[in-house]
Amino acid sequence: MKNMMKSGVAALALTIGANAATAEGELVLYHWFEYMPQELLDKFKAETGITVTMDTYDSNEAMLASLKAGGIGTYDVSVPGDYMVAIMAGEGMLDTIAEGELKNKGNISPDWSDPSFDPGRASSIPYQWGSTSFAVNRDAYDGDIQTTDILFNPPAELQGRINVLDSQGEVMALAAIHMGIPQCSTDREQLKALNAMLQEAKQHWASFNSDTAKEVLVSGDADVGMIYDGFAAKARQEKASVEYAFPTQGYVAWMDSVVLLKDAPNRDSALKFMDFLLEPENIAAVSNFARYNNGLTGTSEFLDPDLLAQPENNPPETAGPGVFIEVCDEQTQAVYDKIWTELKK
Repeated sequence: MKNMMKSGVAALALTIGANAATAEGELVLYHWFEYMPQELLDKFKAETGITVTMDTYDSNEAMLASLKAGGIGTYDVSVPGDYMVAIMAGEGMLDTIAEGELKNKGNISPDWSDPSFDPGRASSIPYQWGSTSFAVNRDAYDGDIQTTDILFNPPAELQGRINVLDSQGEVMALAAIHMGIPQCSTDREQLKALNAMLQEAKQHWASFNSDTAKEVLVSGDADVGMIYDGFAAKARQEKASVEYAFPTQGYVAWMDSVVLLKDAPNRDSALKFMDFLLEPENIAAVSNFARYNNGLTGTSEFLDPDLLAQPENNPPETAGPGVFIEVCDEQTQAVYDKIWTELKK
């Protein structure tokens, strides 16, 4: 996952993927950045003879835009977040996995075998799950960080030193948590207040960036960074003063899944890859690399001993609830899209 693909250069990546997809024994994977160990792809090729071409993205929304721009029929599988699986299914972008096509499906944890975003796992398998919050450089700030005020009403010491993920779903969800309003609110006054709060908070943010969310904290370019828990764990390993927060107001929870895309040019290869990831040893290799939990049973013997104990995996008693991103109706989503567009100007 070394290539960064933004929606603005999606056409180039799609062209590369299309050329790769024409050969036999190929798999074209559309994946998050820094989320898959190359060694595991090498192992898959050694076992199956299938060569993997991987393009990457840095947000669910960027992935969706690229697929709509021509990726369907080019890529075989992608790795959307929970709410995005539901959106993609609703837009007819996913294929159905027939009973018996995945011999390792029984390894899926009961907790993740029948999620609301893909009942019965009709088109997907679980991948990794975790949280989205923010981390703080404790060398720069020693006050209370267990509050969303750190992002949206920051103390003077942190103003202008904050990086926010370039991810509409997660920013808007965390903002709703901060304000104590529904994610898909249709209340005009709530929406006006949400927009005003975000515009004010933006004055204290230095950047919108997802693909270097870890690096800016480690380098000291930012003292606060909205970040995924596994990324925060990696940042802490490189810089001990980085601490991940679980705000009392709550935080964003997520589950990423591997989905079988409609019109996948290498459907058989895609199913073999999904079955490969349903083997406990293989998905554990992803967890050890990315520092997230996974959705299979039988993985504990393959996991790094410190993975489950790391502080980023263990919310304190003071933490608010983990909240999944909700899918709004089309009309409501259009309002949130407008708020986001104005925020990014």
